[in-house]
Amino acid sequence: MLTVNGDRDEVERQLAGGELACPLCGGVLGGWGNGRLRPVRTAEGPDAEVVPRRSRCRQCKGTHVLLPAWCLLRRADAAAVIGAALESAAGGDGHRKIAGQLGRAAATVRGWLRRFAGRAEQVRVFFTVLLARTGPDPVMPAGAAGLVAAAVSAIAGAAAAVAARWPQLGEVPVWTAASAASGGLLLAPGWPGGGRNTS
Repeated sequence: MLTVNGDRDEVERQLAGGELACPLCGGVLGGWGNGRLRPVRTAEGPDAEVVPRRSRCRQCKGTHVLLPAWCLLRRADAAAVIGAALESAAGGDGHRKIAGQLGRAAATVRGWLRRFAGRAEQVRVFFTVLLARTGPDPVMPAGAAGLVAAAVSAIAGAAAAVAARWPQLGEVPVWTAASAASGGLLLAPGWPGGGRNTS
């Protein structure tokens, strides 16, 4: 699995031009069909329908799903929705209040928060290192009350560093940047030990 630009035409152009590298061996990725249609709940409006592109490495023959960076692996909600829940939790809100604000099931939000809290220190370290490596003159996040708040602060700092380093990207939403940096694995088991897309 590899996170890519959310513009399908741009992804097709990158595949045709040999611009996407295999996350396993660094070889060139080529088109290899499509994944199944997947509804993704957004913050506002109707669900988005995503048909992820599949690719195959010309060198190692490994196949990869190309997931738009605004999505997270195996999550029915967009990264921005989950990020809003994490920001609210960092501010001290509980899962029931957040669920009511977002219009999601309390059990779903509780699952997001538990998964993130269980790895908050590793996430904080990952994004702090990313910020330090990316920012031309990095400004480290201010101290935060609690591990979740510190991790959310580090994510925001790293996203700001990416925007400052590559202004040609335009405005990249914080949680899209977090998804891209984690390879869509922000809430997946085993991450950040196997994080991708950091180079």
